Amino acid sequence: MSQTEQSFGFASEQDAPIPYMQRIRDYYLALGFDTAYRWAPYAAVPFQPLTKPLGACRVALITTAAPYQSDKGDQGPGAPYNGAAKFYTVYSGDSSIDHDLRISHVAIDRIHTTAEDSNTWFPLPQLRRCAAAGWIGEVAPRFHGAPTNRSHRITLEQDCPELLARCRVDGTDAAILVAN
Repeated sequence: MSQTEQSFGFASEQDAPIPYMQRIRDYYLALGFDTAYRWAPYAAVPFQPLTKPLGACRVALITTAAPYQSDKGDQGPGAPYNGAAKFYTVYSGDSSIDHDLRISHVAIDRIHTTAEDSNTWFPLPQLRRCAAAGWIGEVAPRFHGAPTNRSHRITLEQDCPELLARCRVDGTDAAILVAN
């Protein structure tokens, strides 16, 4: 590295970001799919501004984490990819209690992540703390699970309308999507 680069505070060439997008594409191919995963590149994002302050909003949590199923093999921290633990329909759970959700069913970089901190994929306890502190109005009565079945069509035509309907039934003002 040149002195000029050092004076700018540049990191060394070895300190490069992990190319996670390419790694995930490669991983899907290694799982046996004919084509690499393609993210949905929307030109316009369908999000809406809040109609009231966050401190007055009922907030729902939507996660792609799966409920633990003891009969589906290893799903703990460090578990290899486990397609048997995948779910294919939207599910909901009581937001007032803790749940055992796992992420062994998603394609993640298992070399550089440990999956030991469940708050990274299911921060429901933290969301309840935010409500208690007044940062949000309240936690919606249910959290929701969004399937990761690798189909844009099913996600858009089936899962998203179902998630929206459940959030509306719960009187949700805002939702936090924790995609894994």
